[in-house]
Amino acid sequence: MERVPAFDEPLKKSLGPATAKVMAEALGLHTVGDLLHHYPRRYAERGELTTLSDLPLDEHVTVVAQVADARVLTFNGSKGRGQRLEVTITDGSGRLQLVFFGKGVHKPHQDLLPGTRAMFSGKVSLFNRRLQLAHPAYELLRGDGEQSVDVWAGALIPIYPATTKLESWKIAKAVDAVLPSAADAVDPLPAALREGRGLAELPDALRLVHRPRTKADIAAARDRLKWDEAFVLQVALARRRHADTQLPAVARRPAPDGILDAFDAKLPFTLTDGQTKVSREIFDDLATEHPMHRLLQGEVGSGKTMVALRAMLAVVDSGGQAALLAPTEVLAQQHHRSITEMMGELAEKGMFGGAERATKVVLLTGSMGTAARRQALLDLVTGEAGLVIGTHALIEDKVLFHDLGLVVVDEQHRFGVEQRDALRGKGKQPPHLLVMTATPIPRTVAMTVFGDLETSVLDQLPAGRSPIASHVVPAADKPHFLTRAWERVREEVAKGHQAYVVCPRIGDEEDQKKKAGPAGDDAEKRPPLAVLDMAEKLGAGPLAGLRIAVLHGRMHPDDKDDVMRRFAAGRLDVLVATTVIEVGVNVPNATAMVIMDADRFGVSQLHQLRGRVGRGSAPGLCLLVTEMPEASPARQRLGAVASTLDGFELSRIDLEQRREGDVLGQAQSGVRSSLRVLTVIDDEEVIAAAREEATALVLADPDLAAHPALRTALDALLDKDREEYLEKG
Repeated sequence: MERVPAFDEPLKKSLGPATAKVMAEALGLHTVGDLLHHYPRRYAERGELTTLSDLPLDEHVTVVAQVADARVLTFNGSKGRGQRLEVTITDGSGRLQLVFFGKGVHKPHQDLLPGTRAMFSGKVSLFNRRLQLAHPAYELLRGDGEQSVDVWAGALIPIYPATTKLESWKIAKAVDAVLPSAADAVDPLPAALREGRGLAELPDALRLVHRPRTKADIAAARDRLKWDEAFVLQVALARRRHADTQLPAVARRPAPDGILDAFDAKLPFTLTDGQTKVSREIFDDLATEHPMHRLLQGEVGSGKTMVALRAMLAVVDSGGQAALLAPTEVLAQQHHRSITEMMGELAEKGMFGGAERATKVVLLTGSMGTAARRQALLDLVTGEAGLVIGTHALIEDKVLFHDLGLVVVDEQHRFGVEQRDALRGKGKQPPHLLVMTATPIPRTVAMTVFGDLETSVLDQLPAGRSPIASHVVPAADKPHFLTRAWERVREEVAKGHQAYVVCPRIGDEEDQKKKAGPAGDDAEKRPPLAVLDMAEKLGAGPLAGLRIAVLHGRMHPDDKDDVMRRFAAGRLDVLVATTVIEVGVNVPNATAMVIMDADRFGVSQLHQLRGRVGRGSAPGLCLLVTEMPEASPARQRLGAVASTLDGFELSRIDLEQRREGDVLGQAQSGVRSSLRVLTVIDDEEVIAAAREEATALVLADPDLAAHPALRTALDALLDKDREEYLEKG
C-alpha cells in the first residue's frame, strides 16, 4: 500500500516491457509495489489435490490435479478432418474435462499421460451441461528429484489471481524477480501498535505471503497484511469523520405543535419499537450543528419510508426543506403518491381544504411538462414546497432551494457519489444526509462496516405484513413444475389477488441488439427471457383470459404511470415487468411473483423483488424459475434465497460470492479491490479493533504529523479519485 522509491519502480525495469505490458493491461499492476501486493489467492500442497467440485463458471481458474485419462478423437469439420484431444483430470472428489483442438493437440498429448500431476489454468466454460477448460495452459509438476522450475521447490505452491494471458506460475516467477525489494518496505503501522498486537514486520510479511514454507507462515503474513488494509483504511475514514465534525450545519429541531405532531396525531397505527428508536437517533443527529451522515438499513417493508418522512417533516417544522432522491421515475412517482396520501390535508398548503400547518409536496422528474416543472422550481426557490421528491432531475443546475436542510437518498446503490454530492451542494450550509437501503449490497455492507456513516437498523416488520413462501422452479429438469407455477398464478387471481412476472430483458429491437448472443449459441448462451415475448406467450397460453400488461424502463413515463395506477387499483391481474418494480412499488393486493431466468439476477436483487409481494394480509408466494443444472453455483444461490427471508443473512451470502468490490472506488465487481486479504464478513473483529485504534490516533494527531510512514501509505491508498470519493461519500 505504501509507496517508497523501490516500490514505485516501474515493472518494465525488472521484468522487461512485454511482461510489464501484460501485467498492466490484464491485472492493473504497474509498479514493483503493485506486484508485491498481488497476493496468492490460495496455496496448493504438493501432495494434495485441489477440489474440482466447486469451480465458478466463466472465471479464470488455476487447479492442481492428476490426469486420469486422455484420448484423441477425429471429427469432420467445415475444413475437413480434424483432431480433438480430450483429457480428464481428477482430484479424488471431482472430475474436469480439458479439450485441445487442431494443431494444439500434439504437445499436450505427449505431456499429459495418465498419472501425470500438473497445474492447469484456463477459463471455466459449460459444454453439454458439463464444466470444461478449453485449451488450458499447464505446467507439469515433476517429482521432487527432478524439479522443472525452481520456484516450486517449496512445499506450498502459491496460486495467484491470474488471467488468460498470464498464468499463475508466470506471475510467481515475476514475484521472485522483485521479492528482494520487499526489504525496502516502509512500515505504515506505528511501532507500538505492531508490537502490542504481536504482528510481523512488513518486509517479513511480504516475503512469507509469497513464499511460505508452512501454513503458520501464511497465517502470520495474512494477519499482518489484514491489519495494514484495515488500519490504513480506518485512518482514512476516521480523518473523514473528524473533518465532518468540523463542518457547520443548521440544527433542525421540530417546532412543538407543528406539522410533525399533526402528522403523528392522524396516523392510523402505532410505530414499531424499532421505528421509534431509529427516529430518536435521527432526531438527535438533526439537532446537532454538524451534518448528520446516517445509513438507515431496513428489511423490505420494515417502514423505512415512514421514518424518513417523519425526519423530513421535522426539518420542515424547523423552517427548512427536505429532498427525497429516488433512483427511477416509477419510484419517485410512487413515493410522491404515497407520501401525499399519508399526509392528506397536511400536504395541501394554499389549497382549499388544506390544513393550517400544511406544506407543499412537489414532484420533480425529467419528463415533466414545462408548466408543471416551472411551478415546481418556483415552489422550491421560494420555500413554498417543504418537501420535494424526485429523480436525478433534482441535481440539475437550474434547481435552487430556499433552505435545503435534509437530503434522503433511497436505495443508495443506484446513485453515483457525484449525484449525491451535487444535491448536498445545494444547501447554504451542508445539509444533513440520510441514506436508506433495504438488503445491503456488497458495497453498502462494506461502507457500513468501515464507513463514516453512522448506522441505524430496522429489523422488525410492522404488524399486518404476511410471510412469503419462496421456491426454486427447475424448468429444464422438471417442466411440469413450471406448468404448476402458472396454475398457482391463476389460483391467486381467482381469489381476487394479483401477480408479477419478472424478466431480465425488455425484448424490443434495441434490446435485442445489445443482449442477443451470436447466432448458433447453445441453450446455455441464449438471450435472457424478455418482457414483451413473455407477455405475449402468457396471454396466448397458460394465462389466457387474464388482464395482462407490461412495464419496463423504455416506456413513456405517462404510460408507465398509467400501468402502475391500473395495477394498484386492481384493474389488471398480471404485470409482466423488468426490475423497474424492484424498489418501492407497493401494491398490497399482489400476492404472487414468478421470476423468469432467476439465475440472471443477484441475491440482493431477488430479495428486493420478492419484497413486492406479501405486503397485505394475504401470504406471498415467490417462484424462482431457472434452467441451470442442479449442481451449478447459480442453483445453490437460488436455493439460499428460497431458504431465508432474512435480508441481512442474504447480504452476507451475496458478499461471499461477489467479494467486497473496491471499497473506496466506484466498481462493485471486486476485480481490483483495494482489499486483498481483508474480508468484510470474516474479519469484522480486525476491522472493529482497527477502527478503535485509528479513531484514537486521529483524535490525537489529525494531520498525522508524527506518523510520516502512515501518511505515505494513505497517499498510495487515496489517489485523487478515491480521496474525492471519501470526501463526497
